[in-house]
Amino acid sequence: MNRFFTIFYIMKYLLFCLILSACNSQPGNTVPSLSSSNAKNYAPVSDSIVPAQYDAAGKLIRFEKTDAAWKSILSEQEYAVLRHSDTERAFTGDLWDNHEKGIYTCAGCGLPLFSSETKFNSGTGWPSFFQPIKPEYIHVSTDTKYGMVRDEVSCARCGGHQGHVFDDGPQPTGLRYCINSVSLNFVKN
Repeated sequence: MNRFFTIFYIMKYLLFCLILSACNSQPGNTVPSLSSSNAKNYAPVSDSIVPAQYDAAGKLIRFEKTDAAWKSILSEQEYAVLRHSDTERAFTGDLWDNHEKGIYTCAGCGLPLFSSETKFNSGTGWPSFFQPIKPEYIHVSTDTKYGMVRDEVSCARCGGHQGHVFDDGPQPTGLRYCINSVSLNFVKN
């Protein structure tokens, strides 16, 4: 429990520093590009949204980190799920039964992925959504592990594994994005 409070206060301190630095920036300055060298040391604050940035061609800017860099900023479970496509046990995550209004961001990079407006109770024990905030924020690929063929969902900016998408969700999309809680951070409205 002490570790939780320590991490909580460090995150709040980092957010405070971020706000102060933004207040002291010169007019016309923008958020630094995540494709530059600062992306290697970037770590999102757990209760912040890091807006998408686009290149001149209008494509979402991705960023890469070394394995050591990911290990240094992610918890052991976040690292296992986000970087090695593990899955947390059902009904164990902190967000599967969250009913607050807000935005669900990638725990690896802070990209806003899902809104509470599209969250629903699927009965699976993982947070489930019927659509992402923007389709280009999600990358879908074929996953053939464990003798099954599934559609894997990952963050389009950092490549972090989020979960899987199935075609048994509610209308209007008929989709169920079944996402690991540990892959997400929640930013309350």
